This record gives sequence, structure tokens and C-alpha cells, in this order.
Amino acid sequence: MRGSGAGPAVTLCTDSAEFGALREEWNRLHRSCATATPFQSHAWLHSWWLSYGRPGRLRVVLVRHEGRLVAAAPLMLRPRPFPTLTPLGTAISDFSDVLVEDGPDGPAGYAVAALGAGLWRLAGSAVIDFREVRPGSTVESLYARWPGPSRRLDDSPCLELPALPMDDLVQRLPRPRAQRARAKLRKLDAAGIERRVVPTAEVGPSVRRLLELHQLQWQERKVTTEHVRPRFAEHLTRSVTAMAQTGDAVVTEFTLEGSVVAADLTFLSPRLAGGYLYGAHPRLRERKIDVATMLLRSCAQHLQSGPRDGVLSLLRGTEPYKLHWRPERRVNQRFLLARRGTAVLLGALLADVRARSLAKRARRAWKERSGGPA
Repeated sequence: MRGSGAGPAVTLCTDSAEFGALREEWNRLHRSCATATPFQSHAWLHSWWLSYGRPGRLRVVLVRHEGRLVAAAPLMLRPRPFPTLTPLGTAISDFSDVLVEDGPDGPAGYAVAALGAGLWRLAGSAVIDFREVRPGSTVESLYARWPGPSRRLDDSPCLELPALPMDDLVQRLPRPRAQRARAKLRKLDAAGIERRVVPTAEVGPSVRRLLELHQLQWQERKVTTEHVRPRFAEHLTRSVTAMAQTGDAVVTEFTLEGSVVAADLTFLSPRLAGGYLYGAHPRLRERKIDVATMLLRSCAQHLQSGPRDGVLSLLRGTEPYKLHWRPERRVNQRFLLARRGTAVLLGALLADVRARSLAKRARRAWKERSGGPA
């Protein structure tokens, strides 16, 4: 897969070691793409591949112009139930996207076109399935230019708050709710909980401590199964250690009476910050400490050195504790791209999506009728 003439050169990376060697130029491209989130960083994606990838399935489309990496689409092949190409990091990443170097007016058009041409070749034998695309992402430019069959669907809902100090976030609330929030903050301060941003050199051990607290926090309760698996711990420790060095992640610990009682992992980009995972000792719950309020204030503090038009993302999910803060609802998008020869695969995939959606609604309705949790 190569470009022709003096235009951009399009290549396909299928080798894990070659992908790993892209770190420095990938990091430069990541910094130059305004829509990029930490989930598109090299540290996150390459680490995910090492823990979750399958040999022979790596498909990373690279576009270079005059030797400089100007666009990239990190994908992997999934042969079942239908041949599809999906972004690296799926399932445990809240957002997916491609990377395109920005010009004066946004993503460079020639780079988007070259990346689209590379994806067009791949779509000859598989449907390209971009999941969890944040509104405004660069994939939207690819979708708008796509010459073949394509579909756009809603994916997971996300909630966002403006990048404001905690006091300003409280002021946005209705008066009774604001009063309760201030009371929770005063209780946090009175409890003597101290906040510490973990130095880069200590991030690895701190992530492991966070995961221990996370398991302790959810003991005897339903927990996300993937979060307690060794491969997830391996990936998170490895990726976050590197992401902390580039400023894409920060780990914060909270101590009480000399012991670490909570730890939080926040992902950072120039226009977005979001708390990805935390762990809290049950003793905080026993002391009626509002951990969610504590973590939100910490995340807001991380954003204060960035641009004021950024957002504090509550990431995927619409849990009740998030809704208390009057966030804006945004829905991630799912983009399906095919060619005429793979249109039948696209139709099969859409039928599968509809069947899963109907089954999910039926399960929810049954639980509601039976009195179980929805």
C-alpha cells in the first residue's frame, strides 16, 4: 500500500515491533492533532496491542508527506462474526479516532484524503467499524468524504462539564443541590484528607495500588470483570507509566491519617480531562465521605492550567451521581465504512446491531417487570 508521485506516501504497518518503533513520530502527530484524546496516544494504543492484540491482525494505516508522519489510523482485523477492522483499544477506551496533522484551518485536507485512500483499499475485504467516536472527531471528515456504502449510528452516551473551578461548578447547580455539595466539600476538608499528585517516577507502583483499592472498593459487589484481570493491570501500569511522562495522564493519591485511602487516574489532553478509573478504601464509605465529589474536585483542579474552552469529561455512562452536576449529554458515534464488494457484510453487521439492540431492550423490559435492576 503506497502512494504515487510526489504526493503523500501511504503504507500499512502490520508488525508489532514496527508499531512500537513509531513512538516519537506518533507522539509528535498526536500533539499536532487538536481532536486527539489520550486514548489515541502511542503509549495507550501500543500497550493495548501488547496485552490484547492477536498476531497477524494489526493494521495501522500510515500517511507520510516528505518523510513526516501526517496521518494514522490504528486498526486491527476481527474476522468473526464478520470481517471488520476496528480501532485499537476498543472496549476499554472511551473514545476512538484517527490522527491527522492540523493545518491553519483544521485537519490537513491532503492528509485526510490520503488516509481515506488507504482505508478504501482495506475496505475491499472488510467493513471498517469505528466505535465510540466523540462528536467533532477527525473520523467525521473521513465519513463525509467516503465514496462507498456507509452508515452512522449512535453509540454510547457521554456526559461533559465545562472546564471550571469546583466553586463555579457548584454555582451552576440549583440552590438546594449546591448547598448539599458545599456541605460535602466542607466535610471532605474537615476529615483531613490530603491530595497528592504522584510524581512520574512513582506512577507504576501507584497504579498497582489504585487497582488494589479498586478491587477492595468493589468487593462483594458487581465489578467490571475486565478491571480485575491480569492483562488489564499489565496494560494500565505499562501505558500510564509512559503517558505520565508525556502529560497524557496523571495519578492522584488521597491520604488519611498517613495511609493512602483512594487513588485516581485522570487522562489529560489540551481540551479534555476525564477521570478514567479510581479506587477507594471502604472506610471512606463508612465515614460517609462523598468520594465522587472528592474526585470531581481533583479532576477540575487538573484542568485549571489548560484552555478555558476545554471540558471536564465524565466519559461514558449516565450514572445518577454524574447527573447531579447538570452535565451536557453528548452521544458518541459509530461509523461503518464499506465498498460495493463488502456492502453485503455491512448489511449483515447492521442486522446484527439491530438484533443486539432489540435483545438489550427486551432484557431491560423483563428486569423492569420482574422488579430487578434495569
